Amino acid sequence: MAVTVGASRLGLGMLRRLPAEARPLIRPGTVPTGVVHLGLGAFHRAHQAVFTEAAVGAAGGDWGIVAVAPRSSAVVEAIAAQDNLFSVSALSAAGSATRVVGALSGVRHAPSDPDAVVALLADPAVRVVTLTVTEKAYQLDPVTGQLSPDSALAADLAGGAPSTVPGLLLRGLVARAAADAGPVALVSCDNLPANGRRLRGMLDQAVDRASGVPTGLVEWVAANVTCPGTMVDRIVPASTPETIEAARRALGVTDLAAVAAEPYAQWVIEDDFPGGRPGWEFAGAVLTDDAGPWERLKLRALNGVHSAIAYLGALAGRETIADALEIPHLRDVLRQLIAEDVAASFTPPDGVRVVDYGEQALARFGNPAIHHRTLQVAIDGSQKLPQRVLHTIADLRAAGRSARWGALVVASWLRFALGYADDGRPLPFQDPLAGPIRAALDAGAQSPAGAVDAVFALRDVIPVEVAEDDEVRADVIAWLTALERHGVEATLAGAR
Repeated sequence: MAVTVGASRLGLGMLRRLPAEARPLIRPGTVPTGVVHLGLGAFHRAHQAVFTEAAVGAAGGDWGIVAVAPRSSAVVEAIAAQDNLFSVSALSAAGSATRVVGALSGVRHAPSDPDAVVALLADPAVRVVTLTVTEKAYQLDPVTGQLSPDSALAADLAGGAPSTVPGLLLRGLVARAAADAGPVALVSCDNLPANGRRLRGMLDQAVDRASGVPTGLVEWVAANVTCPGTMVDRIVPASTPETIEAARRALGVTDLAAVAAEPYAQWVIEDDFPGGRPGWEFAGAVLTDDAGPWERLKLRALNGVHSAIAYLGALAGRETIADALEIPHLRDVLRQLIAEDVAASFTPPDGVRVVDYGEQALARFGNPAIHHRTLQVAIDGSQKLPQRVLHTIADLRAAGRSARWGALVVASWLRFALGYADDGRPLPFQDPLAGPIRAALDAGAQSPAGAVDAVFALRDVIPVEVAEDDEVRADVIAWLTALERHGVEATLAGAR
């Protein structure tokens, strides 16, 4: 579908033409910068920018955001041409609601002018730096947590013009310390386990390994820089030409930076901000001393269930998550997974019932307006399953409980990794460990038991306490046997 670009482009001059309910809560240029955000993707625009605008609108403060794109310049150019405005459409079965967001006080393209980004990070007015840069940009080995030997990062640490996220942060903190610009909080908003601790580990390693850092930088960072942990949640599909066209119809002007998302949004933040912060609690964020229980809640009751739907749905030939939820008996099986396995595996945050949270998750996944493809959710399973499912299984077994439904998720992933659906159509298996996993499956191809044993021997995928558990092994073999012989629908129909 072609993008319809009308004569009018979203910008400050167009605000009066917008429907009253679609106008921004704050006007760009009226709120000084207090936040720098690294990562100008759709998720930031539909999540942190929305929360921050609402916080400033409710509680005030100099918390405009300068958003920095670490790679592509296209979105920077689109937003700059629109006076730092963009729109977010909340999509549901009942329809959509589109609103323009005015949280951004500026945009920058880091590769074009890294010195300008460093100067922002050293600005005393900036007291919060948030990040949505994806796991890869942290340059950390997912198993050891050590910085990678990437050549670009090595050049950054040797004193070259910063081109990586660790390099930008390091150079910015060096400049900030030299300017005596005051404390700052660095806030990871990426879907990483213990994201605050990971960011801190990355930062400390970068400071330790860098050449020519000023004397006393380690002590300055320890005294002036915090890395609060967070949990972020909102389903934000990639923008398409249809996203832009729908925003144009809703607003009457063209927005080339439009994003769409589900109505639901959650942000849990550890309240550790030495230089102050926006009043995010007035926008509905949860401020806490420990984001860990919230992270486990999301990983196990939402992300783990999401993965289960993706693998079973893809095997059954369903294109989207919402379509997959219509497979007979799948909702009942997922409710048993949540109630019998997930809810029993950990202590949730105070006041939260895991079963209720899981029911809300199923309602969100069933939103027909969010076209989240099963194959998209199914990628990188070897990286996702440990936090989403395998830790649930390990905790249940340590407590002497069955993990039968978690074993079904593992079996569905193994069946998906074989590369074909129930009707024989090929399925793409995208995973950083695709080679070893496929080799293991080939080695054990003579039987489901052989396949399970071969993959369970991969310690980069299956933790030892799960791999050596005979009951878990037997459950996974039983489910995999059923899926291979009967397919998804018949297996779910027979599940008890």
